[in-house]
Amino acid sequence: MVPPEAEADILAELRRLRARVPQLTGALAGSADGLVLAQDSAATEVESVAALTAAALGVAQRLSDCTGQGGFRELLVRGEHGYVATYAAGDAAVLTLIAEPRVNVGRLHLEARRSSLRIAELIDQVLGRRGPEIPHIHLPTDRA
Repeated sequence: MVPPEAEADILAELRRLRARVPQLTGALAGSADGLVLAQDSAATEVESVAALTAAALGVAQRLSDCTGQGGFRELLVRGEHGYVATYAAGDAAVLTLIAEPRVNVGRLHLEARRSSLRIAELIDQVLGRRGPEIPHIHLPTDRA
C-alpha cells in the first residue's frame, strides 16, 4: 500500500480529474494486482471494481500481446448506462474511471492519460523513497 501522504496526493489528482470531466461518476487508482490505492467515488464496491480491473487488465495485456499491438495502455468498455475506462499508470498501477453515457470520449481519454501519467509519477516517487510497497507487474509506460 502507499503511505498516507501519497494516497492524499493521488486522491487530489483523482478529484482534479473529476472536476475536469464532470461526467465522471467515479475514479479509482489501484495496484495492478487489484488493491485500492485511492478512490473518489460514491460506489460502495470499490474493492470489487479494483479486483475486476486487475482481471480485465490481465486479459487486455494478453490480447494486446497476442495481436501484436504491444504493451497495455488502455481499455474502454461501453455499457448501456455508460463507460468504464482503464489506463496504465506506470509499472505498478492503473486508473479506472466510471463515466456517464454522455461523456465526450475524446476528452475522457485526453484527461485520463494526463492523470495516469501524474499518478505514475506519484507512485514512482513513493517506490523510489521507500522501496517496492506496491506489487510490481510490467506495464510499459511509453505513451506516444
